[in-house]
Amino acid sequence: MIKHLSGDYETVEYESKRTFLLHDNYDNEKYPVHWHNAIEILMPLENEYIVNVCDMEYRIPEYDILIIPPAELHGMPAVAGHRLILQCDNSVLADVPSVEPVMRGLTAPLLINRNLDKSLHSITKKTMLDIYKLNERKSELADVKIYVAIINLLIAVREFRIEQAKISLDCDDERIDEYNEKFDMVMKYIDTNYMYDISLEQLADVAGYSKYHFSRIFKQYNSMSYLQYINARRTKAAELLLLDPTISVTEVAMRSGFKSLTTFNRIFKEIKHCTPTDFKKLYSSD
Repeated sequence: MIKHLSGDYETVEYESKRTFLLHDNYDNEKYPVHWHNAIEILMPLENEYIVNVCDMEYRIPEYDILIIPPAELHGMPAVAGHRLILQCDNSVLADVPSVEPVMRGLTAPLLINRNLDKSLHSITKKTMLDIYKLNERKSELADVKIYVAIINLLIAVREFRIEQAKISLDCDDERIDEYNEKFDMVMKYIDTNYMYDISLEQLADVAGYSKYHFSRIFKQYNSMSYLQYINARRTKAAELLLLDPTISVTEVAMRSGFKSLTTFNRIFKEIKHCTPTDFKKLYSSD
């Protein structure tokens, strides 16, 4: 299934004019630890499947679904069976401003089963089966429907995350709408200013909250602290800069908003599970 692997980086080869790739997978072979810039969605049809993401093992029973965000190291042991493995070009989704809020639901791997949420499980299962059928038609209109289905699936995940935030924050629809609006402004502010120093006071002022209230609510809403979010955004920017062979790792660190090379190396490795230098070498060799 993996056609192009350089180090542990996989280049996903989409068919002409397609932004997704569906593997109707029967392979009983081991796939080494690797990563790519695609969103990956797996659903076993026969027999459970095992996927290791970073240091976590996910055992996926038949018709349960695992969503792996882009740039997560993962591998699969040899397991007999039949499963669907859908890869979708993250750059296509990430470059559409109106889809940006949907992508915020992909902060970590998500195993979707009935115990997590019956409605979400039903939606994702049906969507994957619909995509499976549409993929066999090989027509332009079918491709559009698949793209829409993927977005609807991600919308369902994002709505589930918002419902989780409502429970965590113990608030009603009106208050969660307020948080959606406030934190949308905060995230856009971070997107614009990640290369500069950003203080807690600045972000709290953008949201119109006290810094103590902002810090607590942001973490509950996003399942990560504001500092973790800023570092994730800076790391995302650093990835693109590291692709340029003319820019040194030190310059990448400075242009991405990291105060020192030591901090950059530590945070980048925490998030990407490799050093910036190793990341740059992988792309260079690829």
